Amino acid sequence: MTDKVKNFFRKLASKRLWLHLLGMVVVMVLLVLGLQWWLLSYTHHGEGIEVPDLYGMDYRKALTMVEEQGLQLMANDSTYIKQMPAGSIVVQSPAKGMAVKEGRTIYVTINSLTIPRVRIPDLIDNCSYREAQARLQQLEFRLLPPKLIDGEKDWVYGIQWEGHNVKAGDMIARESQLTLVIGNGAYDEDDGGEYFDDEEGYYDGDHGADDIDDFLPVDLDNIFGE
Repeated sequence: MTDKVKNFFRKLASKRLWLHLLGMVVVMVLLVLGLQWWLLSYTHHGEGIEVPDLYGMDYRKALTMVEEQGLQLMANDSTYIKQMPAGSIVVQSPAKGMAVKEGRTIYVTINSLTIPRVRIPDLIDNCSYREAQARLQQLEFRLLPPKLIDGEKDWVYGIQWEGHNVKAGDMIARESQLTLVIGNGAYDEDDGGEYFDDEEGYYDGDHGADDIDDFLPVDLDNIFGE
């Protein structure tokens, strides 16, 4: 037993053993350093292009600027904020100031190029002027002074948009100017219930509400000033 212990310590003190151990340590250190260098060169750590602040910029102007810096731009969503210009950038990712590699794509959310449309509620011959006024304003429509016709006072007989009659269910751009056609209190029971004259652009209870013009979308060229 004593001889085995002596042999063990003799081998432990051998220069050859220590040289082998030292060689293994050196190899491991070199491998770690080599791997770290490869990762740094592959990811370009510490190098990159600073992401610009695109908030509020027109999308097409931002696209030109970003491409000149070696980056890419893509709109992947849209929203509607009436205080901001149509086509302007609302959200971006990555955020401004971050360092990214050349060719990185910046994803943005832009303000809608068209104004969202809202469905006209069932108000015609169904409610008073005040109720119709409150409901339409809640939907963010703008109301012009009402048009008075012979009929029950303050009763809603029609809704007009840009001189055309509209009916419940029609889709009209939010913030459009609408005119409520209401009675002035001079109701004649012998008039057969027709309160509007189609030739004058009014609503006829039998058929006038069917003459609806198609909704015209927003002109994108005008939005961008082309």
